[in-house]
Amino acid sequence: MMSSNIPEQGDRVSMRFVTLVSIVAALGGVLFGFDTAVVSGAIGFMQQHFDLNDFQVGWAVSSLIIGCIVGALSSGVLSEKFGRKRVLITAAILFIIGSVFSAVPNTFNEFIIARMIGGIGIGITSTLCPLYNAEIAPAKYRGRLVALNQLATVTGISLVYFVNLWIAGFGNEAWGISTAWRWMFAFGIIPGLLFLVLLFFVPESPRWLIKQGRAAESLPILVKIHGETLAKQEVLDIKESFKIENGSIRQLFSPALRLALIVGVGLAVLQQVTGINAVLYYAPEIFKQTGAGTNAALIQTIFVGIINLLFTILAIWLIDKVGRKMLLLIGSSAMLICLIVIGAAFQTGHTSGPLVLIFILVYVAAFALSLGPVVWVVISEIFPNRIRGKATAIASMALWTADYIVSQAFPPMLNSAGPALTFWIFGLMALITVVFTWRKVPETKGKSLEEIESLWAAK
Repeated sequence: MMSSNIPEQGDRVSMRFVTLVSIVAALGGVLFGFDTAVVSGAIGFMQQHFDLNDFQVGWAVSSLIIGCIVGALSSGVLSEKFGRKRVLITAAILFIIGSVFSAVPNTFNEFIIARMIGGIGIGITSTLCPLYNAEIAPAKYRGRLVALNQLATVTGISLVYFVNLWIAGFGNEAWGISTAWRWMFAFGIIPGLLFLVLLFFVPESPRWLIKQGRAAESLPILVKIHGETLAKQEVLDIKESFKIENGSIRQLFSPALRLALIVGVGLAVLQQVTGINAVLYYAPEIFKQTGAGTNAALIQTIFVGIINLLFTILAIWLIDKVGRKMLLLIGSSAMLICLIVIGAAFQTGHTSGPLVLIFILVYVAAFALSLGPVVWVVISEIFPNRIRGKATAIASMALWTADYIVSQAFPPMLNSAGPALTFWIFGLMALITVVFTWRKVPETKGKSLEEIESLWAAK
């Protein structure tokens, strides 16, 4: 009787350690969510303050993403050389610098430079936070622990909607144009500092330590995660995986891993071209197209944030039970239906009632249940140990590049092609996502990272 309780107690201890570490790393997602969504409440005020045209409105949003692309691309090489932890600390510092200078620009160009600096930090955290959690989590719980990053992201998005509404309420429209948007960006300093301080209390990735020949340093970390016996076996398995691999980018294009690259990059791009960040970035402007005023549009946007948060929590509960592939299929199918209906509503002029709001909320719920968390989980776990940092960086760079194209194209598309055709184009992308997931994406639920690596070799 006594012996049967020992593993359970050990399991509780290890999960407490892993969960706490994963939560700290996932706080990078708060920065990600905050910085990508803060512009949704600020852009209307900024457009009048700087007298921006449609292209400049798109540039105000997508300039952050240029930095994200640079950050994502560099994160692989930097994290392989200096470790996940040190590079995340650097990213937190860049985010804080970006937040400070986004709040105090005298010219539009100064704002763009500040956003790019912050974007480099976001690109790094968006890549390394889920990767770090995947490398430290037990296989049984990896899905939900990596998905904590997405929960933190939507928490950041939800937080910023309330912050934007709160700040906008301090004055009239003229105050908003001159001052409110500055405080919206400045508020990001708070989560940035919190993330920076907490990073000093988490360990380095044990898989990175083993790769550097520092297995002795990794063992105490793995013991806290798996217990002593399993930890020693884990060290041997990880060492064995490094013997097989040479760690070059060229390896990703080999027949054994080409499909992994296609799945990682494909899902990363499809997550963006189905339109979610266009909806999140421009939610108030979309609701204004239905006839809502500024305050009503900001309040409706809060509904979007709440739904995003609740269904991300549901996804975390389901991802290690239902599996990655099933959630992707269910979510992308529901997104397809919603995008068709939203486009039809704009096409026929039935936008004055709650129809558009309801289906945008269902669309966001479907995304939060599937493409939102699952894509980050999959791209953080499908690549081999030695190449994981660089390969995840490639997939993340593809995601941010797609995000840039969508966010830059969305305002002129909305004004020239109209909202109906715009949402139908996103619907076509959702259909492609359903087919791609069905045909190409394997199920990785419950498998260790080394077992997933073997899966590709068997194909």
